[in-house]
Amino acid sequence: MKDIVIYGAGGFGREIACLLRLINEKEDQWNLIGFLDDNEAIWGTKNEYGTVLGGSEWLNNYEKELACAIAVGSPYAVQAIVGKIHNPKVTFPNLYAPTVTFLDKDSLQIGQGNIFCSNCFISCNVKVGNFNLFNGYIPIGHDAVIGDYNVVMPSCNISGGVTLGECNFLGVQSVVLQYVKIGNNTRIGANSVIMRKTKDGYLYMGNPAKRTSL
Repeated sequence: MKDIVIYGAGGFGREIACLLRLINEKEDQWNLIGFLDDNEAIWGTKNEYGTVLGGSEWLNNYEKELACAIAVGSPYAVQAIVGKIHNPKVTFPNLYAPTVTFLDKDSLQIGQGNIFCSNCFISCNVKVGNFNLFNGYIPIGHDAVIGDYNVVMPSCNISGGVTLGECNFLGVQSVVLQYVKIGNNTRIGANSVIMRKTKDGYLYMGNPAKRTSL
């Protein structure tokens, strides 16, 4: 088993602790040694899954090989955390819930630090970058291209041929229709339907989704 810490001691971090337990029920892979968080006030405290050990300095000073899962629901926060980690002994595995379905895993191209929670579906010829969070019940259609630091909330539907850039947030049960391109720094409201290319840096809400300022 490999030692792992979860960066983020909030609700999503605790969910990832549960995810590691589910993975281990099928095959022993991960030994959770604790949590990290940028909130110094909770260092040394415990939740039902482990102790909050410290923050990025603790991780950068760790002297053994250690995996790290970043469990924070903000694209910008994830990006900032990654930027603070420079320990060469720290790795960022891709984590897949046992109920994730791959239509053709051999055609999947993927980077590092991605988390796929329960009941995600990944079709064929999908490309995924780094540090994306797919928070359960998310289908990703054929030929989709997903960049870095995207947070996709539960039951969002990413259709075939969609291109998703960097640092986007897709709300609960939102839909991106086939071959639509979403660039960078875009937020999509819950239950919204994206029918055409978006512009960077805006919030989109409604069905069909309309642009508004953040």
